[in-house]
Amino acid sequence: MFRIDQPITARGGPMPPTTDHHLHAFIAGLPKAELHVHHVGSASPRIVSELAARHPDSKVPTDPEALVDYFTFTDFAHFIDVYLSVVDLIRTPEDVRLLTYEVARDLARQQVRYAELTITPFSSTRRGIDERAFMEAIEDARKAAESEFGTVLRWCFDIPGEAGLEAAEETVRLATDDRVRPEGLVSFGLGGPEIGVPRPQFKPYFDRAIAAGLHSVPHAGETTGPETVWDALTHLRAERIGHGTSSFRDPELLTHLAEHRIPLEVCPTSNIATRAVRTLDEHPVKEFVKAGIVVTINSDDPPMFGTDLNSEYAVAARLLDLDEEGLARLAKNAVDASFLDEPGKTRIKEEIDTYTAGRLAP
Repeated sequence: MFRIDQPITARGGPMPPTTDHHLHAFIAGLPKAELHVHHVGSASPRIVSELAARHPDSKVPTDPEALVDYFTFTDFAHFIDVYLSVVDLIRTPEDVRLLTYEVARDLARQQVRYAELTITPFSSTRRGIDERAFMEAIEDARKAAESEFGTVLRWCFDIPGEAGLEAAEETVRLATDDRVRPEGLVSFGLGGPEIGVPRPQFKPYFDRAIAAGLHSVPHAGETTGPETVWDALTHLRAERIGHGTSSFRDPELLTHLAEHRIPLEVCPTSNIATRAVRTLDEHPVKEFVKAGIVVTINSDDPPMFGTDLNSEYAVAARLLDLDEEGLARLAKNAVDASFLDEPGKTRIKEEIDTYTAGRLAP
C-alpha cells in the first residue's frame, strides 16, 4: 500500500466502480480540494438541460438522458465543439450565477472544502454579457456558496487558446484591471486545444498576469508532447501544469518536475474521454508518482465525462494501489498545491487527518 517514502505500484483488478466498498465510503466522506475543474464543464445534466430550455435555438438537448449521447466524444476536437455549444448556453448574468452556484453545490456534496474553478470570461463577454455583471454574478455565487455550503471557491481566468491573441488580451485585461477584477481571482491559465496553438505566443500576457500577482497554471502536454510542457515552464513560468499527460515521455522533464516540486493536475477519466490516453491502465499517473512528482487528482469537466471528484479518487485508488492513508495523502497533496492561504491549508489538512484517524480507529 501507499507510503510517502517509496514508489507506488499499480495493481491489477477491477475497474473503479468495484473498488473496495470501504474505500468508496471513505472517499465519499474525505475532505478534499480540487484544482482543475472548469466552470461551464461542471454544469450538471440538470443545469445544462435547464439552460438549453431557456435558449431553444441551441443544438444542445433539453433531455438530461439525451445528454449522455451528446457528451460522447470521438476525439479532442469533437470535445471542444461540444464544450463550446454548452458555453453558448451561458448568455445572461442570471445564467452565470445559476451555473456557478449549482457547481458549488455539487462540489460541496462531495466534501470539497476548496476549489479553484477555471473560468473563461472571454467566452461570455464576447457573447454580450456585460463584464461587470459577469464578475458580480460569479462573486455573488461564490460568497453564497461559502456561506451556505462551507465550500471556498477561487477563480482561475483562462485564455481559450483556440480564440487566439484577441482572447489573450481580453482575458489579461479582465484579470488585471482593478475596476473589474473579482476578489476571488488567484490564477491565470490557458486552455483549449494545444495542437496549432503554441504556448510561447502567450508569454506577454502571462507576464502581465504574474506581475499583477496571479499564479501561472496553463494546460500543457494533454494532447501534444512534452515539449509543450517545457514551453509552459520556460515561457509561461508555470507553477502547476494542467494535465501534463505526455510528460512521462521525457525523463529529464520528469526529473525537473520532481526536483522543482511543480505539481501536475491529473484528470484520468478526462484523458480517456478525450482520447488523450487509450485506457486507464495505460495512464501515466503511475509513472509520475514513481518519479516523485507531486500529483493531484481532479475531475476537469465532470458531467461531460460521466465522472466526479469522488470517482476520480476511486480511479486513483485502483491505479496507484492506495489505501485510506494513501487517499488522505493524495487529498493533502491538492491542499498543499493550492493557492489557499496557509491558515486555510492547515485547517483542511487537520480536518483530513481527523477524519482519517476516526475512520481507521478500531
